Amino acid sequence: MSDWKIFKGRTDSGPPDDSIDRLPEPPPWRKFDTLDRTRGRTYRATSEEIEAVNAALYLRRALLVTGKPGSGKSSLAYAVAEELGLGPVLRWSISSRSTLAEGLYQYDAIARLRKANLDWLRGPLPGAQDGESGATAGGAGADERIGRFIRLGPLGTALLPAKRPRVLLIDEIDKSDIDLPNDLLHVFEEGRFEIRELMRIADTLAKVDVMPFDGTRDEDRVPIVRGQVRCVSFPFVVMTSNGERDLPPAFFRRCLRLTLKDADRYRLEAIIESHLGKLPAAQKDQLLGKFLKKQEDGQLMATDQLLNALFLITCKRAPEGDERQRLVQMLMEKLG
Repeated sequence: MSDWKIFKGRTDSGPPDDSIDRLPEPPPWRKFDTLDRTRGRTYRATSEEIEAVNAALYLRRALLVTGKPGSGKSSLAYAVAEELGLGPVLRWSISSRSTLAEGLYQYDAIARLRKANLDWLRGPLPGAQDGESGATAGGAGADERIGRFIRLGPLGTALLPAKRPRVLLIDEIDKSDIDLPNDLLHVFEEGRFEIRELMRIADTLAKVDVMPFDGTRDEDRVPIVRGQVRCVSFPFVVMTSNGERDLPPAFFRRCLRLTLKDADRYRLEAIIESHLGKLPAAQKDQLLGKFLKKQEDGQLMATDQLLNALFLITCKRAPEGDERQRLVQMLMEKLG
């Protein structure tokens, strides 16, 4: 009998068990320090997907990718970024409350007001002239510090001028408010947007440094001139949809559409090998056949269910016998 269990459901009051130290390495798709690169390197694109991506790159159009949950819609964006060396993917996860403004930038007016009040309460700085407070001393006026309270969103960061395009993933666009797809059209067509708070002060302060979506340090700040952002290279935009609702025809007209189909046996075998390497044929073929049969019967299945089951039964301390059968059944339950 395989001693694979870490948690045993003990009922005694003895000292804590150190079994957690025996936990094996996680699956490659659950190593979070390398997660984005793993998604990109292990994706296996079909000829149809390759054609659609190249058409979107040539035409500078967004790519709308529709498919079942777990079919690899998001991973396609990471594959393009990894292969073409376009940097980390900028991901915008959509909900019913998402707005265009959130995707472009956020201005924290309350934090700025609190900072101004705090500076005023602190009074004159040492060596300040004519009663200057912390808000104005040393030439650091209120306008000059506004950039500290502005952070670009994923869409706003993707539109920053650069020679090479960024990859922007707008995930689950079909979950959005009804107005968001139409709001996106203008930005996609123009490739630009305005930061109103900076435009108001453009005559007195033409350039302001703000933080991009994926920035964490002061040196990551980027200059915004006269409150306007205009892209040089249009970003590669992947929008995913589970098909939960229809999108407006005008939206479809301005993007390319790709529908991901269920992976066949050949593609599934390539995906398995890219994640888990060469596996014993007997173990792999049995589960693969079971997975394909469920798909043929019309059951909603995701590829990661198959990968999870294969990883669990082939890891160093794999379950055996009835336990293995029960776990495989649990992991490969239909989704819908």
